[in-house]
Amino acid sequence: MTEEKLLEFAWGLANSKKPFLWIIRPDLVIGGSVVMSSEFVSEISDRGLIASWCPQEKVLNHPSIGGFLTHCGWNSTTESVCAGVPMLCWPFFTDQPPNSRLICNEWEIGIEIDTNVKREEVEKLVNELMVGEKGKKMRKKAMELKKKVEEETRPGGSSYINLDKVINEVLLKHY
Repeated sequence: MTEEKLLEFAWGLANSKKPFLWIIRPDLVIGGSVVMSSEFVSEISDRGLIASWCPQEKVLNHPSIGGFLTHCGWNSTTESVCAGVPMLCWPFFTDQPPNSRLICNEWEIGIEIDTNVKREEVEKLVNELMVGEKGKKMRKKAMELKKKVEEETRPGGSSYINLDKVINEVLLKHY
């Protein structure tokens, strides 16, 4: 993304006044590295942590997590669903836009951020996700979806049975 978009998002997150962990990969900004101003660092010092990597699945399953900002790649989407965590969706390319539509419109466990992000919108959406009525409904639906996934993937569930069929089909063809 551009440095301008990153800064708009950063200040929207800071202005929300909510605690956060933000993973910023070194290759996130087009043409360079990310340098946050001392003003921004001071503003978030009591409630924000910025890192370059984390064990995403472990973090998503921590009970303190109230929401997940994601570009909506399929792996991140499934990890969030399996953890029962609602999402702020910020898709950019490939499978991300259709995944975001599924998350927001079909499953109703996400809110999409406009591609041309503005800090006021980010602040509003973070607060809606964390303490708003829509956020409460999304959290409830995310937990329902998590339970459904758990049921379908345990022995006897439809996903478990279908995976077993695929494994047996592959084994029969190759051995």
